[in-house]
Amino acid sequence: MKITRQKHAKKHLGFFRNNFGVREPYQILLDGTFCQAALRGRIQLREQLPRYLMAETQLCTTRCVLKELETLGKDLYGAKLIAQKCQVRNCPHFKNAVSGSECLLSMVEDGNPHHYFLATQDQNLSMKVKKKPGIPLMFIIQNTIVLDKPSPKTIAFVKAVESGQLVSVHEKQSIRQLKEEQGLVKDPEQRRRKKRKKVSGPNPLSCLKKKKKTQDTNSSASEKKRKRKRIRNRSTSEVLSEKQNAEGHLLFIHHEACHLQEIKVCCVY
Repeated sequence: MKITRQKHAKKHLGFFRNNFGVREPYQILLDGTFCQAALRGRIQLREQLPRYLMAETQLCTTRCVLKELETLGKDLYGAKLIAQKCQVRNCPHFKNAVSGSECLLSMVEDGNPHHYFLATQDQNLSMKVKKKPGIPLMFIIQNTIVLDKPSPKTIAFVKAVESGQLVSVHEKQSIRQLKEEQGLVKDPEQRRRKKRKKVSGPNPLSCLKKKKKTQDTNSSASEKKRKRKRIRNRSTSEVLSEKQNAEGHLLFIHHEACHLQEIKVCCVY
């Protein structure tokens, strides 16, 4: 019986892996009803789930599920302890918590891009999940974990993709990845974002009082250069004329001196 269950699980996993890109480690979202059923059946989820799926698994839950288990009180205290040991995935209900089933449905919207498995004992939630393609569903029956077969909605979606009428989310992701490798699509993170100018106050340096300029006499005196008078070069003719005038002046003085001596001699006689 155990071998048959594992064969069915292997077959269903291959279907989801080939058509929807489900990959290891498998991320399994648990709700409170699944944790309570595991507690009653004494099922060690961390040991039996990887053994059943023959792959590495990650047990996950949300804040809304934990909040719901806290409000239900002591009856689900054991289930709350199991859920608290799981990894908490971020849900869009930060401020206003919703019911666990509504929160888990929001986590698998838009084609289940994170490839979550959904583990629940809630029949209403299971019916809603089966109406969406590409979501592996798990439950516990007779103290054993079972991976449900693909829903009719999922099978119809795969047939439509094979006939070319639709394109699966997995194929869209692979096409986008190929375009990015070829450089046809730019990564939005690499695009330059326009920087918005922030409205800032006045520059604090401009508010400071202006300092008086101190003139250094020594530096200013050294910086100032004295203008030298340019000595004009005189021509040779001007030099000769000046010499002649000087000689004529000397001769005149000499004649005047001789004339004075003659006058003195005449006065003596």
